[in-house]
Amino acid sequence: MSKLLVASTIAQAVAMGTATPVRARTRDHMMTFDAQTVDSTGIFLVGELERLDQTMHEPLADVTWSRDIDLRSDVSIADEVSSFSNASFAAAGGASPQGKSWVGKNADAIQGIALDIGKTAQPLTLWANQIGWTIPELESARQAGRPVDVLKHSGLLLKHNMDTDEQVYIGDEIIGVQGLLNSDKVGATNVNKSWKLATADEILADVNMILYNAWVASGFAVCPSKLLLPPEQFGLMVTRKVSDAGNISILEYVKINCISYAKNGKPLDIQPSKWCVGRGTAG
Repeated sequence: MSKLLVASTIAQAVAMGTATPVRARTRDHMMTFDAQTVDSTGIFLVGELERLDQTMHEPLADVTWSRDIDLRSDVSIADEVSSFSNASFAAAGGASPQGKSWVGKNADAIQGIALDIGKTAQPLTLWANQIGWTIPELESARQAGRPVDVLKHSGLLLKHNMDTDEQVYIGDEIIGVQGLLNSDKVGATNVNKSWKLATADEILADVNMILYNAWVASGFAVCPSKLLLPPEQFGLMVTRKVSDAGNISILEYVKINCISYAKNGKPLDIQPSKWCVGRGTAG
């Protein structure tokens, strides 16, 4: 809890500085508050020729986790673990154990399919924060036209969204959970040339390398349809043209000329993410 310094004169209050709330006492034993103490309550002194804008300007913040992942709707606060199942299949060949399952017309020993079902579990960690106010605070805020309860609720939602955003992309070391961008299941590498100096074709080659590596990791079953980039690299692709005579940005050029478009039949979804900054092997 911060200390409240008491001053007997205004000069002493000024000498104490503004880093700590100061309560000054006047000569008639009435109390006054410095600007910092008054400002924190949301009650301001307004001059006769001052026009106070009643619009409340909240902190600037942007979260993108809901854009890049899908949430499970069946998990509740009562659950302690979330899990999903994985099925694996195995089958032996016919004449060759590793070959195709050929059989003759009179075959009576036919190989079957082996099935293994595993479970992947993930502990659920509770997240909590509280908001509170006193009845006098609520009445004062109502009289001043600044709903402290609504603003504190907005702050709570912002805190939750910002924590969720960080958790989705880089996880949390305390509870030992990794995110999309620092998972040990995803390899990290660097491009051959800085995109500030690279041509459109060189940038396209780097993007195709990323897509191809992910495609190979899935056994050529799934080719990525979305790519996240640091804001700086995303801005370069948006603002730079393919050539001096071209009328298309590198971003649009890459979207429709990469292997993702050829495989999935739709342009690659390229989005910026602040959490991608410094995620390469060399930063």
